[in-house]
Amino acid sequence: MIDLVWLIPAFPLLGFLTLICLRKSVREPIAGWLATTAMAGSFLSVLIVFIGMLSEENENRQTVFTLFDWIPAGDFKVDVGFLADPLSITMCLFITGVGTLIHLYSIGYMHGDSDFNRFFTYLNLFAFSMLMLVLGDNLLLTFLGWEGVGACSYLLISFWFRDPANATAGKKAFITNRVGDWGFMVAMFLIFFNFGSLQYLEIFDILESNQIAKTTTTFIVLMLFVGAMGKSAQFPLHLWLPDAMAGPTPVSALIHAATMVTSGVYLLIRVNPIMVEASTWSTDLIAWVGVGTALFAASIAVAQTDIKKVLAYSTVSQLGYMVLAVGCGAYTAAIFHMITHAFFKALLFLGAGSVIHGMGGEQDLRRYGGLRSLMPITAGTFIIGWLAIAGVPPFSGFWSKDEILAFAWDKNPLLWLVGIITALLTAFYMTRQVILTFFGKPRFSDAGAGDAGEIKPHESPWTMTFPLVALAVLSVVGGLIQLPFSSSTKRLEHWLEPATFHNETHLHLSGSTLWVLALLALVSVGIGVGIGLSTYLKEKIDRQIFEKPILNNAWNLDSTVSKFMGGPGSKVFTAVAKFDKEVIDGAVDGTGQIVKKTASILRRSQNGLVRTYALGIGIGAVGLLIWFLTRTTL
Repeated sequence: MIDLVWLIPAFPLLGFLTLICLRKSVREPIAGWLATTAMAGSFLSVLIVFIGMLSEENENRQTVFTLFDWIPAGDFKVDVGFLADPLSITMCLFITGVGTLIHLYSIGYMHGDSDFNRFFTYLNLFAFSMLMLVLGDNLLLTFLGWEGVGACSYLLISFWFRDPANATAGKKAFITNRVGDWGFMVAMFLIFFNFGSLQYLEIFDILESNQIAKTTTTFIVLMLFVGAMGKSAQFPLHLWLPDAMAGPTPVSALIHAATMVTSGVYLLIRVNPIMVEASTWSTDLIAWVGVGTALFAASIAVAQTDIKKVLAYSTVSQLGYMVLAVGCGAYTAAIFHMITHAFFKALLFLGAGSVIHGMGGEQDLRRYGGLRSLMPITAGTFIIGWLAIAGVPPFSGFWSKDEILAFAWDKNPLLWLVGIITALLTAFYMTRQVILTFFGKPRFSDAGAGDAGEIKPHESPWTMTFPLVALAVLSVVGGLIQLPFSSSTKRLEHWLEPATFHNETHLHLSGSTLWVLALLALVSVGIGVGIGLSTYLKEKIDRQIFEKPILNNAWNLDSTVSKFMGGPGSKVFTAVAKFDKEVIDGAVDGTGQIVKKTASILRRSQNGLVRTYALGIGIGAVGLLIWFLTRTTL
């Protein structure tokens, strides 16, 4: 059953090729159902492999299935092979499961779009690339999927490219991710130079048997972290993700919940044997960048007025929690939060899309209000997502976030403090979003509201509400896979042991300390929710306190970077390009011109006449005779 792992990426690839071949010969809903069926087939394949792996002993839950030789070049050999182990299969489960629901949702959301078929073609290609990323048994195959999701994200974010803002957002995501890709490539070069292989299991075996310099492993980890910062949107390479909201909402759910943005965290966890060999300051750096990103993004989310922008900065913040867990050596906690985040963040994004759909495309929170009675399914499921991300027990987000905060306390109480402040802000801005959208006085019919005209909110069709209900259920029960009460309830930790190689950091906290930390986390959530309710429901506090322009403009960082890139940065890049063209290329071209002119002079002697060659021989002989006579004494 495990050998059927190749079917997992084969289904979305088949769906992509089918849609490419059919092109416009199929009508609107058929393309969506074909793509959704392909994803469902992939999900069923994962379930089959998962069941087969469960039947194996723990030490046998790791196998490589090789399809064919890809690059045989001397000592450099790379296969197209799939590494099926608990980590990759766990990733595949929620990628294909949530991906199938998003595909189904998209059938209703993209109804009537002139490029309906093209959208689902891109979705299937994106899913194939993401599955290749997580299943690849070597770094180069992972990098192939890495670049694939980058290219597909560009195509999907700028899907409505006729709007200049959307086209710019796609280019911004693509270019920003190139910085991270540079780090990934440098890490691959270093790994091959030092290990002689790019296959994960071979690298880990060599690392275990041979002593690799700590400076080498540290630099490799730092370069891999640069790659992770790009894909997983960590400061300062987070700038692309909020603008990615320009794409259709299902794209936001797919990219920002269960797939692309988690790939950086996955990469760091995949190479955990290298992580533990690196200097401790490098993992400390990873933890601080993660928690700093979480706080920074949360402070921005409190003042956003676009419903999708709130969720975008929330995604950056939650990714910061995952990176914090990786920096603390809590790999299971990072994966746990990745799974629960896939459930509740996909639910929130699709819920936001349902609101936008029902509001005729309106995305401004200030024009919502009172939608609870008009969109009951959307409202009910969105509220579940709110409770999950806020960390209210027994919803899934409480368990995963609380575990990360416990590891943060164990590593450094300051990390925990920043994390708990972030949790408070998360509870506040999500409460703010829910109240402004579903409660209070309806504002969509206010006089002078804008050019959109009269808005008539309505509930979405079943193809959109069914995924919401399914994700809401998962957001409630998702925490059951990793409960902290005893060793037997830590199912995810035991499941992932073959992939973490027992490198997981163990908590050194007493049971009473864990209870106190959990209680403090609940207090912070209560404070955040309470402030949100007082501000936006009871209206006892001036709302504008929390909507300062500097927060709404993301601390002016994005605009500052844009000004630099469009001003001094552009001049610097132009100067570098000119230097490259005139000096570097000029030196190369100049050398070629010298050789060319010298050759044009010498070629005149090669005229094919025997007397010319005889004359040359005679001159050469005389020259040799003169040289001999001057160098010798008679």
